[in-house]
Amino acid sequence: LTADIKCFNITGVLQKTIRTKSGRMPYDIAVDRDGALLYNDGITRTVYKVKNGQTVEIFTLLGWKPANLCVTSSGDLLITMCSQDKTQYKVVRTRYSDFTLKQTIQFDDEGQPLYSGNTKIKYICENRNLDICVADCGAGAVVVVNQAGKLRFRYTGQPSPTKNKPFEPRGIATDSQGRILTTHKNNYCIYILDADGQFLRYIDNCDLKRPYGLCVDSNDRLYVCDFYEGNVKQIRYSK
Repeated sequence: LTADIKCFNITGVLQKTIRTKSGRMPYDIAVDRDGALLYNDGITRTVYKVKNGQTVEIFTLLGWKPANLCVTSSGDLLITMCSQDKTQYKVVRTRYSDFTLKQTIQFDDEGQPLYSGNTKIKYICENRNLDICVADCGAGAVVVVNQAGKLRFRYTGQPSPTKNKPFEPRGIATDSQGRILTTHKNNYCIYILDADGQFLRYIDNCDLKRPYGLCVDSNDRLYVCDFYEGNVKQIRYSK
């Protein structure tokens, strides 16, 4: 665990190192449309922006702790948040220009919580159809809502005789075809779903020890952060 955020080029050469303002490990990072780095500090409940070597505070939350970040195609910022008493989770959408609250996503149409009420990490991303996808490790589910915040589906794993450990998704990403990719840290693989939550296949032949964070670039190249190995792997999974 480190307070350093490291930037590498595509060949893996270290370009620069950014130390968090508080000296604590960042909970999550994201990059905005202008190339500025965003990171959040769960201890101070603050989201920071780093541009041209300068770190500035964007906003600080009261009563809620920011967890994971996603910059949307429209330039908004999606943030998963945990309540101060650690019993509730929600997703909020803020306008990036002035960080005005635009949307809160917390309950389904029956008033039931969409996300598990615990502090286990909940990665978030936006699909190309503007669905909001959350890997809810505590619930053992990928929870997908539409742009209006209405529940579309929950994916809770794929029965398999060789991948029989409880489904605990961590990282999540989407690609140019709207497919959803999520890691399974205990089954050492990555699940690929279509945009409607139907299982397509596994990625399980890449010697993954404990895959966590995921990212897919504009050419559908997948980058996987392997927790045990301490490295990032690039995987070409789509022709």
